[in-house]
This record gives sequence, C-alpha cells and structure tokens, in this order.
Amino acid sequence: MRISKLIIGVAVMAALAGCMQTDGERALAGAAAGALVASATDNNVLAGAAVGGAAGALCDDAGVCN
Repeated sequence: MRISKLIIGVAVMAALAGCMQTDGERALAGAAAGALVASATDNNVLAGAAVGGAAGALCDDAGVCN
C-alpha cells in the first residue's frame, strides 16, 4: 500500500514539476513530495517536508530545475 502511494505521488509531482515557475511553488511541491516519501518509508514526515521544501526552493539556484 505504501509503495503504491509513493509511486502515485512521485508521478503526480513529476507531472506538476513543469508547471512550477517560482521558488515558492517549487518549495511547496518539494515539501509535499518530501512528506510523501517520508511517510512511505516510515520516516519523520515533518523532517521530510522540511528537506523537500528546502530542496524545491533551492533547486533553481543550484541549476537543477531550470
């Protein structure tokens, strides 16, 4: 059950990734993805959301999601 949630969540986030234009949008998507992955892997959801949000906000600055 958790693996299917993870696969669906990653597919949805990948589909929405092209729509993200601002750091705030990418941070929200990253936080949602981080929380989903943390939940699916039985880790701390809040920490996953924090890491995902930071990664989403900074990915453009790092040249990863141009």
